[in-house]
Amino acid sequence: MKNCIGIINLDENESRMSKLVKNRPLASVPIAGRYRVIDFILSNMTNAGIESIGIFTKNRSRSLVDHLTNGRPWDLHRKKDGLRVFNFGDKDPYYDDVHNFADNLDFFTKSRKEYVLIAPSYMVCNIDFNDVIEQHKKNDNDITIVYKNIKDAYQKFIGCDIVNLNNEGRVTSIGQNIGREDNANISLEMYILRTDLFIEIIYESIRQGLYSKIKNHISKNVNSLKVAAYEFKGYLSCINSLKSYYKASMELLTPEIYSELFLDNNTIYTKSKDEAPTQYNEECNVENSIIANGSYIEGTVENSIIGRRVYIGKGAVVKNCIIMQETVIGENAYLDKVIADKASVIRDEEKVIGLEYCPMVVEKPRII
Repeated sequence: MKNCIGIINLDENESRMSKLVKNRPLASVPIAGRYRVIDFILSNMTNAGIESIGIFTKNRSRSLVDHLTNGRPWDLHRKKDGLRVFNFGDKDPYYDDVHNFADNLDFFTKSRKEYVLIAPSYMVCNIDFNDVIEQHKKNDNDITIVYKNIKDAYQKFIGCDIVNLNNEGRVTSIGQNIGREDNANISLEMYILRTDLFIEIIYESIRQGLYSKIKNHISKNVNSLKVAAYEFKGYLSCINSLKSYYKASMELLTPEIYSELFLDNNTIYTKSKDEAPTQYNEECNVENSIIANGSYIEGTVENSIIGRRVYIGKGAVVKNCIIMQETVIGENAYLDKVIADKASVIRDEEKVIGLEYCPMVVEKPRII
């Protein structure tokens, strides 16, 4: 896919992510201890051989830019092509991405790539885009949308797009999952199309004034364009709410899911840091947890995800939690179903308990 531009479009609706996106975009929210949400789609693109990637960010993108650095972890530190970061400026990408793409058309016209792959950051999966582009070319489609068939859509992927297909695999309409159906074809919001068609869509959307988002133009023109679908059959989660973020994180503790995402398929890359191995005190107890480097564990950790440089004091109990980097948990503290953001502090003897459908969030850098 060297002849393809990758666009990571950070137009996700973050309204249900609570305090986790107060000072950062959803794309840079920590996941699995040492990774960020954007690492999955960025790695999927580079693993497919895409050498030119543009990330269209929102405001509050300092942590994201710091994480991306110069693109080196993903082999994107290049003189030609490589990684480019564009700020959406005064346009909110959730309501308007067309004008922001138009403001940066030089990126697309000067690249001379034949295809464009558009994708969000919040769809967590390990996908081979080479298979997608191969099907796209073979069937001579105008646009190919990636989807996954979900059996329990009434409780998962709420708010995500649904693609309705005919018997030939053509997209007949695109709707939204409102939790009324057991079975649904959930769109991963990943689109492959020719670069010239992409530019034409931008110009037409602005000229007509009817569409402010690329996906809305696609949705309204499925009858005039040859829009087909590619079925993804691997593990998928969508992080579009605090509940889905917590659920997706806890699912990573399942060995089969963790292996599919990180071990069995293409590598998921991230910004590496030189940390010492985590130290485990003789009296500590750790079960079914993911623990990043640089931490010091003296207490009990069960079914939890622990970030870098976390201290868990003697006698402390951490269960079903997501503890982000540089957090300090005091002696004999008790945490259950808690998301502790970066550099938060839980004092000695404190008890913090959340609910599975509504985990307690400790905002950074709060002291409790």
